[in-house]
Amino acid sequence: MSSLSIKNLRVSIEDKLILKDLSLEVNQGEIHAIMGPNGSGKSTMAYALAGHPKYEVEGGEVWMDGVNLLELAPDERARMGLFLAFQYPTAIPGISMANFLRSAVNAVKGGNGNGNGHSIPIVEFRKMLTEKMELLRIDKTFARRYLNEGFSGGEKKRAEILQMALLEPKFAILDETDSGLDIDALKIVSEGVNALTGPDRGFIVITHYQRILNYIKPDFVHVMYDGQIIASGGPELAEQLEQQGYDHLLKA
Repeated sequence: MSSLSIKNLRVSIEDKLILKDLSLEVNQGEIHAIMGPNGSGKSTMAYALAGHPKYEVEGGEVWMDGVNLLELAPDERARMGLFLAFQYPTAIPGISMANFLRSAVNAVKGGNGNGNGHSIPIVEFRKMLTEKMELLRIDKTFARRYLNEGFSGGEKKRAEILQMALLEPKFAILDETDSGLDIDALKIVSEGVNALTGPDRGFIVITHYQRILNYIKPDFVHVMYDGQIIASGGPELAEQLEQQGYDHLLKA
């Protein structure tokens, strides 16, 4: 069983320190929810783990399978089994979902699953894509549309979940996947995430609100504030925050 081990992570943006000795341990098969007010550092953590160049790592380590991910390029982290679902996925006109997804799978997994550059045969990929779309209950016409162009908020998030299903990461970070979704879209996206949970995949679910946790049940809930985790607990912590807000924790 793999673990994603974040140890004393310090990250800055434009010389401003955002994450301050953040530590977190996530095992495969676990769902961790990260909650906290705006500006607490939740998305900074997500982008720093993925290797976004805007986020400068000042110190700390992030270990997976005996490798410090901070020493790897973003594409190498993806091949190790790390996935980030964006809060605001980008639309790319002229590129179909199917072509984009095949390129992503080839880049990360390659012909034999190690990203060695061998392209997956089109027939094999189409079978894989069809199986994942059926699992997530996505209409087949979805694959022919241009990447996120004209997509609703819910469709953009489902496209991210479909990509995750094809890449089969060991650890998936969902950066405010519930952002901008109405209740029906939230249920559909949550069903897709739940279809991909299991002993071989760990999740970090970043959110402001408890509502997505009504559908994606976390094993652990952490509250982040000012770049640090200030409280941890089970699902009951999210319910407490829903009722009392963050102020009671900050004043404690």
